Amino acid sequence: MSKPGFWDDPDGARKTVKELKFLRGRVGPVVKLAAAASDVAVLLELAESEDDADTFEEVERELAQCAAELDELEFKLAMRDPHDVFPCFLSVHAGAGGTDAADWASMLARMYVRYAERCGWSVELVDEVPAEEAGVRKAVYKISGEWACGYLKNEIGVHRLVRLSPFDAANRRQTSFASVDVVPEIEEGEIDINEKDLQIDTYRAGGAGGQHVNKTDSAVRITHIPSGIVVQCQSERSQHKNKRSAMALLSARLYRARELEREAELKKAYSAKGDIDFGYQIRSYVLHPYQMVKDLRTDRQTADTQGVLDGDIQAFIEAHMRTKTQENAAADSGGEGTK
Repeated sequence: MSKPGFWDDPDGARKTVKELKFLRGRVGPVVKLAAAASDVAVLLELAESEDDADTFEEVERELAQCAAELDELEFKLAMRDPHDVFPCFLSVHAGAGGTDAADWASMLARMYVRYAERCGWSVELVDEVPAEEAGVRKAVYKISGEWACGYLKNEIGVHRLVRLSPFDAANRRQTSFASVDVVPEIEEGEIDINEKDLQIDTYRAGGAGGQHVNKTDSAVRITHIPSGIVVQCQSERSQHKNKRSAMALLSARLYRARELEREAELKKAYSAKGDIDFGYQIRSYVLHPYQMVKDLRTDRQTADTQGVLDGDIQAFIEAHMRTKTQENAAADSGGEGTK
């Protein structure tokens, strides 16, 4: 990158920068952990030479921290896609279940916002479509932080909620569905988008009313005519900023469509989100008649439903990552055996 003329080939330069960012994300934590282990070794020598109980206790604490960081590092090194280290767009869509489903979608959106906060990531609301009575029909967030895409893409699929409906006068049990989708943020220029293929509409952004009503056509909706993909953004007061965010989201979704080989692979990876209903769900959240959250891919479960809805979902993500790592290892082993 320091060579003269590096940026003369913008496409090649962007590819190199992306590769560098990915490799730094993998190598950096290893170097950091190795340095921490070396410091613990020196501290252990000091404890042994002085036979100091307090220093031994400090060694134990540092070793426990190293072990925790090693567990996290194993997950990071299992991520293979160079985009895993990038920010991502996470969207939640209400499915079958009427008002209960819209409320469930808002609960899921809050869960992911809280999870991102736990991870120290930043969250930016890109688009939101409120439902008629309560909740949201759709919510889209940009989540920025180290390995945000790599972790959150494990949440792609349909999520099912069972509870006593707060919107039913008879307080009957209701089953609701919402889907979650995650796409990586794509660097500018990585996806070639022809302006002639776009239909760009502007409209007045919705709001809570009163002084918050937007009096200008700042919201932007972009339709990619060849693919039929539609994205929109209304979170900013500036039409220019909304268009830029919408274009970034469009690039991400076009990238996903290209990588998953159109409709067949897209349906498989997106868990058939055209039917956000019974079947295809990855996780079940039961609040009545008992308390249980269960991941149907890994059988991981917990009775701490409130903790999960408050963003404590790392155990589910790690369980699925372990499963995927084992599947990848088996596939690699099988591939080598056929060569």
